[in-house]
Amino acid sequence: MSTESEEDFFRSLRIAIVGLGLMGGSLALALRGRVRAVLGVDTHAPTRQRALEGGAVDAVSADPVDLLPQADVVVLATPVQSILHLLERLPDLHPGRAVVLDVGSTKREILAAMAHLPERFDPLGGHPMCGKEYSSFEHAEADLYQGAAFALCPLERTSVHARRVAESLAQAVGARPLWLDAETHDRWVAATSHLPYLLASALASSVPPQAAPLAGPGYRSTSRLASQSADLMLEVLASNRDHLLASLRRAQLRLDLLAQALEAEDWQSLRALLAESAHQRESLLNSHGEKPHESHREPRHTPAR
Repeated sequence: MSTESEEDFFRSLRIAIVGLGLMGGSLALALRGRVRAVLGVDTHAPTRQRALEGGAVDAVSADPVDLLPQADVVVLATPVQSILHLLERLPDLHPGRAVVLDVGSTKREILAAMAHLPERFDPLGGHPMCGKEYSSFEHAEADLYQGAAFALCPLERTSVHARRVAESLAQAVGARPLWLDAETHDRWVAATSHLPYLLASALASSVPPQAAPLAGPGYRSTSRLASQSADLMLEVLASNRDHLLASLRRAQLRLDLLAQALEAEDWQSLRALLAESAHQRESLLNSHGEKPHESHREPRHTPAR
């Protein structure tokens, strides 16, 4: 199929986005002009007004039933528990056929819920690895997804059509589609996204307030994730508890080794540990073509507003 016909296929779609926080709002901005219509659903009146006035959506409503029946594709861009609730209600909100994609941070619970949708729905899970520490629409930007990995997790029932829609959507907003199963996704994201949040939280609470005059770029960059909403992050952590605990224990073992080397004044062992970490980081980032020393948008979870 030619590139032109692929573009025509995607441009014909009407996409409804439920949740216009940072992720949903940025998705709407990135899709404007690339599809037949972008329909927005959000319960927050100021968000709806800003999205409509800012041209992020063609139409917007607080009630999903007003717009979802028009959609060929339904994107659920709310926190994990809200996504699960929406999946329960979806058969009553959309009477026809539709591709259903979510952008939640964990996938196992969501895919299990998607499996119970009526056959007229064509579901798959998604998770773009991008974001900011602030999750409201006012921080949304059209290029948020540029260069980011966009994890896509199919069910056994996911059709070729739904896969094509999801890949086209990811590419349209500048992301890199990455197909994997839900179990692998949750295990990996525990280490690359959820553990960094906990480590940032621990760091932020370990620095005495009196040190504020010396809180420079090192502290700011490594503690930034601690600014995310504790209530929203709690949903994410709870939905990936087993994999997160395993990652946290690996980090604790590493911290213990660093502390032991310091206590023993074993500078040779300490240097080896630090060098090993630096090498592993560069190898990991180089594995998908990223230059470790360049400034880049860190892959991380940002829950919806």
